[in-house]
Amino acid sequence: MPLTVPPSLLIVVEVLRPCFTAPWFATMSSLVTGALSASGPRTVTGMWQAAGLAGQAHWSRAHRFFSPAVWDPDRVGLALARAVVASLAPDGAAVTVAVDDTLFHRYGRKVHGAKYQHDGSARGRDGIGRGNCFVIVGVVAAVPFLARQVCLPALFRLHIPKTGASKTEQARAMVDLLARPCPGAPSTWWRRPASADRPGAACPPASLHHPPGRQRGPAPTRTRRTGRRGHPAWKGERLGTAADVAATTTWTRTRVTRYRLTEDVDMAVVTCLWWAACTAPPSAWSWSAAPARPDPTPWPRPPPT
Repeated sequence: MPLTVPPSLLIVVEVLRPCFTAPWFATMSSLVTGALSASGPRTVTGMWQAAGLAGQAHWSRAHRFFSPAVWDPDRVGLALARAVVASLAPDGAAVTVAVDDTLFHRYGRKVHGAKYQHDGSARGRDGIGRGNCFVIVGVVAAVPFLARQVCLPALFRLHIPKTGASKTEQARAMVDLLARPCPGAPSTWWRRPASADRPGAACPPASLHHPPGRQRGPAPTRTRRTGRRGHPAWKGERLGTAADVAATTTWTRTRVTRYRLTEDVDMAVVTCLWWAACTAPPSAWSWSAAPARPDPTPWPRPPPT
């Protein structure tokens, strides 16, 4: 099969050569080229045509790449993560990992894994949508041509409600998998707000974003024997609502840059237990409160000129 991959792009995808056999690596390189150069929908046949292979190689080869071809998506994702960390992460610095669980709307009756589930972008009171939900783990890195950091996806899992692991358990497993091969082990991971999850694996100290009400205070320290049978308390009292925590915590004024805007906000870090997801190890719960904006310009704001 003739290759139409530009030499500069072939150098980049060369890090994935150990993940495929020689024929499938050529197919993968062509599909990547087609995905980048396609001007229309990036379907399998659309990428095949954009790569200039229509009429030169049979289109079934592209479809076989996603069905009978033997290759491991986790191995590909870990290879990409190693390349990102080696090229874009500072030496010796901690690697930040972002986790997302956006719902992709699908309505066909035969679409695999399409279920009614939580949808953060849904309008209305219920917040429910139908489709596929992929839990995606990516490496947050700074690229030379942008003033902000970007998240480069590496691993993913299809989440099907009530059939197996929860979103938190899938995210935790992928973060653990990603931590082993990277030169700098991830020390911070961020999770989008989502619905309630079942207890997952143990989490290291991390910065977590999650709706308040499920966090608890650390387990009380036992100074003497109580004379009661059983294990000491695993967790403290509930921290309460966001308003309850905000009224009792200490805030620090900090200058931050977000959405390409630099402003002063109040920051606070509360040590707590996210018991519903991470069980026993304490976590750092990050809060931020911005002052009232003098102008009514809605988000997203236009970029500065």
